[in-house]
Amino acid sequence: MEESPAKLPAFSYLTAENAALYRAIMRSFVEARERFVLHLRPADVLRAVRETGLDPAAVDAALQKLCEWGNLQSHLDTADVATVEEFYRPRFLYQLTPQGEAVERAVDAYFEALAQRGELQAAALDDIRTLLESVAQMLSRPELDDSAVHLALSALRARFGELTTQAQAFMGSLQRSIDLHAAGVASFLAYKQRLIDYLERFVGQLVIATADIAELLGRVDGAAAQRLADSAGRREVADALDGEEADQRAAAARWEARIEGVRGWFIGRPGAPSQAEELRARARAAIPALLSAVASLHDRRFTRSDRAADLRTLARWFAEAPSDADAHRVWRAAFALSSTRHLFVNEEAMAEREAAPVPAGRSWLDAPPLRISPRLRATGRHARPGRPSDVIDRSREKALLLAHEDEDERAIADARARLATGRPTRLSELGRLDPLAFEMLLDWLGEALAAGGGETTSADGAIAISLVPTNDGQVATVETPSGTFRGPDHLLTLRSLAADEAPGSRHRAPAPEDAAPSWHRAPAPPGPSPAERP
Repeated sequence: MEESPAKLPAFSYLTAENAALYRAIMRSFVEARERFVLHLRPADVLRAVRETGLDPAAVDAALQKLCEWGNLQSHLDTADVATVEEFYRPRFLYQLTPQGEAVERAVDAYFEALAQRGELQAAALDDIRTLLESVAQMLSRPELDDSAVHLALSALRARFGELTTQAQAFMGSLQRSIDLHAAGVASFLAYKQRLIDYLERFVGQLVIATADIAELLGRVDGAAAQRLADSAGRREVADALDGEEADQRAAAARWEARIEGVRGWFIGRPGAPSQAEELRARARAAIPALLSAVASLHDRRFTRSDRAADLRTLARWFAEAPSDADAHRVWRAAFALSSTRHLFVNEEAMAEREAAPVPAGRSWLDAPPLRISPRLRATGRHARPGRPSDVIDRSREKALLLAHEDEDERAIADARARLATGRPTRLSELGRLDPLAFEMLLDWLGEALAAGGGETTSADGAIAISLVPTNDGQVATVETPSGTFRGPDHLLTLRSLAADEAPGSRHRAPAPEDAAPSWHRAPAPPGPSPAERP
């Protein structure tokens, strides 16, 4: 029966007075247990804690208190007894109880988890891939070695759990690092480049490893997973004293669920992306967030206005105000929350105010009425008489933006026309690519590798992508202005799913001023044109 948290006295020494002494004593017993020492005398504990000026009586009292809480248990020490007086003098041997050891292990795990820094373990992906290859080789044999299967699945479970835990911790610490970027400008700017390189390297390795792991997991179908689970379950209960068939079935069910968990982490289901895809998306989304933080830092360094610094300065002024009246004056000066009589007055009201000033502390009931403009009372705003402001003609700027947009669309259409031919093409036959075409090719390759085989579509749904390895050992080389891209050769098929639009068909750039429609430009007032007006 489980005990409630209120009935766990073994945890009492963590919050009691002299908790540091209790923890030092418990650590000495845990370290002795690791050396296979079962009992300690008070003198051994005193030497282990090495507290300067520590009274032996304090150690005895702490040992007795730990026995009361159930962390230790005591036995009479009858060794080296030479006289009757020594026999009747109480001397004890102390031993760590299972409760005490469990509490100390839990505390160590707690502090270890707090101090642990998350990381994106690309090496764990390689280990998982290697372990799955060994499991696939085991499945090819007619009989499974229960010991080998259990060992491989246990290592796979441990490595997979470490990967997910570390990745979760890293993404959490990454968000905190971005949120706390104001802690040190110089250190953060130096840290951001290393972090971006780290994220890009992991994302690239994750895409490749996910495709390989998904292919290996594809060989472990339902029947194969059941064979592995039964084999691991038999090995798990082989050494049990009263192992029954029900225990073996329960162990096999646990292993089958773990195998399915690994499959779901790397292979998505219809309508739900895999955990690997979500991790990749979060890692890629962290890069724009980091760059946004860097831009904020640059703005703070090169602009004089800083709202946080202004508020801190204002708070210091309030704290240093010699009196409440001075604090009120600071408040009115900072937030302009003075009497509303200053909002709007005409010349007559100003003359009356100068002739007979009204103190700000006077009540509204005793103050003279305020004369305001009837327009302000009716509409809530006061418009000055005069000609309206000029409307600036932006037709040239709009035409320039539309021309740039058409140029971008034309470049994208040309890159798609070159690559999305609908015919199977080797990567080694692509030749030299411009930066835009190479960037689009990388995105399509990433989508195909993440899909784990078969035909998939691009993120915008416009291109059907099929990537098949050639398995002939040939290395593909793609030349770009930024460098050379190399990798195993594949057969790539890119097929357009939407009808091609003529570049610039969605927009038509208006001609210069004379040819622009009348609704593009506001009628200019008499005199010089807005472009000529200073």
